[in-house]
Amino acid sequence: MKRLRMMRAPLKYVQGKGALLQFRKEMEYMGKRWLFVCSNSGYNSCHEDLEKSFEGEDDYRRYEVFGGMSSISEIKKMQDIVETDKIDVVVAVGGGSAVDAAKATAYYMGKRIVIIPTVAATDAPCTGLSVIYNDDGSFNKYLFYPQNPDAVLVDSSVIANAPVKFLIAGMGDALGTYFEGRASLRTESPSLESGGITRAGMAIAKACYDTLRKYGKAAITACENNVVTPALDAIIEATVYLSGVGADNVNCAAPHSFYNGVTSLGGHEAYHGNCVAFGTLIQLTLECADKAEFEDIQNFCLEVGLPITLAELGDFTDEDLHTIAKNACVKGETIHNLAGDVTPDELYAAIIATDALGKARLGK
Repeated sequence: MKRLRMMRAPLKYVQGKGALLQFRKEMEYMGKRWLFVCSNSGYNSCHEDLEKSFEGEDDYRRYEVFGGMSSISEIKKMQDIVETDKIDVVVAVGGGSAVDAAKATAYYMGKRIVIIPTVAATDAPCTGLSVIYNDDGSFNKYLFYPQNPDAVLVDSSVIANAPVKFLIAGMGDALGTYFEGRASLRTESPSLESGGITRAGMAIAKACYDTLRKYGKAAITACENNVVTPALDAIIEATVYLSGVGADNVNCAAPHSFYNGVTSLGGHEAYHGNCVAFGTLIQLTLECADKAEFEDIQNFCLEVGLPITLAELGDFTDEDLHTIAKNACVKGETIHNLAGDVTPDELYAAIIATDALGKARLGK
């Protein structure tokens, strides 16, 4: 039977300067008992304005500082709180790991989920999945959900006041969306939601890429100066919404498999988006992309501060690279959405070649 095409997205998306002050007004239909799963920085940057949004209301609120990783034990801890405190709505306040843990908690407990990203470092807020890690930091699995988050609320002022390195990483994650979707469409692979890839999904992925190219540099300048501008708002929408909804409705490919290979080393501190950006270049190498396209993406990475060499991601031994390649090519990894069956040896060669091309571009 021919695969059915489908589209999914968050039920509600709210973005703008001062959005936190409207949280209760925008989300009141969901319930009266709230668990805020916060990163340390998320609590510090959002707690005051969130509380202002509840002024004059008697809703129950519990703020729980998240342990830093969307691991099995942290998710179980949050589940216990939901049950004990009779929570109606789980709210993630923080970066990608807090988002993933909160989504998993809400799913397992049958509760509504709202996402408040405090950095634009990944497209996790809008996606219908979580990346789950083992307690030692190694990759465990993708946890797919039957629907996307109930709501996502982004306060542009919070993003503008976060370190610019997170915005840059978010652009790296978003960079992969179009190229991974294009590869998946070429091989007639299913979307991340196991449906056929729609024209709308690809259009969103392309709009994400076009927005990055048009506004990326200007958005970085705004974030460096802690101000909200139309360019920054455009990039926030691209990294959070367009990338997230685009990825859900197309699919991933080599860039995200490369990242999973890196995490398999354990304890590596390279940002997700930075790995995805370099992984996008690796994918172009595997696809034998024409020179002009490859160099164009290199130039974009240089313009916004994304890596084009391995050294910019960290210190890897040759053994590390073989391990990355092996684990990025295990059964079920999205690298197999590329044409042909990519082997660990082929991926290793592409990593080495991409790094060499990056060094040549930098004159090293």
